[in-house]
This record gives sequence, C-alpha cells and structure tokens, in this order.
Amino acid sequence: LIMVDHKQIGFIGTGVMGGRMCRNLAKKIHVPVIAFDMDMNKVATLSDIRVEAAPSIEALVNKANIILMCLPGEPQVRAVCTQEGGILEFVRPGQTIIDMTTATADVEREMVKLFAEKSVDYADAPVARGVTAAENGTLSIMVGATTEVFDRIKPVLETMGTDITLCGDVGTGQVVKLMNNMIMVMNVSALTEALAIGTRAGVDGELLFKTLSHGSADSFALREHGIQYMAKGDFPEDIFPVTYSIKDMSYALRLAEETGVNAEGARLVDRSLKEAEAAGYGKQYSPVLYKLFEE
Repeated sequence: LIMVDHKQIGFIGTGVMGGRMCRNLAKKIHVPVIAFDMDMNKVATLSDIRVEAAPSIEALVNKANIILMCLPGEPQVRAVCTQEGGILEFVRPGQTIIDMTTATADVEREMVKLFAEKSVDYADAPVARGVTAAENGTLSIMVGATTEVFDRIKPVLETMGTDITLCGDVGTGQVVKLMNNMIMVMNVSALTEALAIGTRAGVDGELLFKTLSHGSADSFALREHGIQYMAKGDFPEDIFPVTYSIKDMSYALRLAEETGVNAEGARLVDRSLKEAEAAGYGKQYSPVLYKLFEE
C-alpha cells in the first residue's frame, strides 16, 4: 500500500479509463476513495473494492482533500469545475485538484488561475498507453504542475502509472499528451496504408505486421493497433473510438495553429478520421480507419 498524507481521495469520471484508474487507486492507496460519475452505475461497479459512491460533486468535494478528474474532454473539464454545483463552488484552501483528462493547455491554464484564487492547488496529468495499461496500472502520466505540487501528488499517480513525468508548468502535461496522440493516430494511418498495399500485393496481413515488428518499422502502434486489432479486422466499441481521436486531433491542430506550425500530415489524418466517422465508424476503435481502403 502507498502511504500518502491525505484523509480521503475523490475521483470524478469512472468511465472506460477512469474506472480502471480509480480501481487501481483504491487497491493501492491506504486512504478511502470516494467517486462520482454522471452514470452512477459505473461507480457501483467499484463497490467491491470499497469505493464510496458520492451523491454529488458537492458531497465529494466536502469529503476529499485531493480530487482527480478523468473526463471526456475540454468542455466537460470546464463544466465540472465551473458550472453551478461544480468543484469551484465548494473547494476550500489546501485542497488539490488533478485533471487526468485529455484536454487542452488553454483550459488547464484557465483552471489553475481560478483555483489559485481559492488557495487550491491544480495540476494537469493526462495519461497514455490505453485501456490495457489503465487496467494494469502501467500508464504513462504526463504532469503539468509546480515542483512542490508534483512531489506531493506523485505517490497518488504511482498507483495508476509506472512512468510519471513532470513536463513543466500547468498545461505542459496536455501539450505532451496531445503530441503523443497526434503521433499515434498518424502511425495508425500509416499502418492502414501499409496493410492495404501489402495484402493487395499478396502478403498475409498478420505476417506482414509481425515481420515489420522485427525491423525498423516496429512501434507501439504496430504491435498494439496493427497486430492485435487491424490485421484481425477487430474494431471494438469499448476502447478508444474514432470520435475521441477526432477530438484529440482537433486539440493538437489548434496547438499547431497557435504555435505557427504547418502540420500538414496531421491535417491529412484528421480528414481520414472525419471520413471514417461519416462512414458510420465513429464509435469503433481508431484502427477502423483501415475499412476506408476496403470500400
């Protein structure tokens, strides 16, 4: 068990990723965990490890002195924090908020100022490596925070991840995460092209990818997205859907625009993602981009 100086920890957002992260947190931390989700049935699935269900955000904030969020995106972060009945309304000095959502640097820099006015610490800590790593507690967690806040929250984050990196001030965790996801989906797009060309030229798809994994074309995307899913034609709806990739790519492209970078490759992949959504594949795992070649 990991020992931390917190009376109780709150977790908001127990979906596909958050639910698994909250489970690891509750199993490995020595203090009680209280959770809230818009769908309280998701929180109920954590009752076997004694995660308390909070009836509201207010109830959770009143009990916890460190609060983690894992939400769908930027609009939800802003809503959960600032709307009526949101976190900001009930926080007290000395609490710490950790946002593990994949959002934008802009919203995190906006939130850190609002919470600072209430003498509340804030950090962004988005995660990478996907559902399997969330299940196993082996996530990569990219943190934007002051050194003092980072040192204090790191033991909490270590219940969910194995690589915890301080990237700089609040917002920089999101910058690194968005670049991670931009590169990942660009890799997935490259794999769809290679699979289409290779199979049409007479090579078995699984053999193609397994052989490529022994050479310089190897990557996490090839092994995880290519071999496990794309080559098998398996595109489940309970992992990371095309719609989430579109959301993350829009954040990355906004950042590219703000920094004056002509990210032509990313824009090309963004168009493919939107084409896949228009074809009815929006809810399926992002390697489903391959189906665009089948048509």
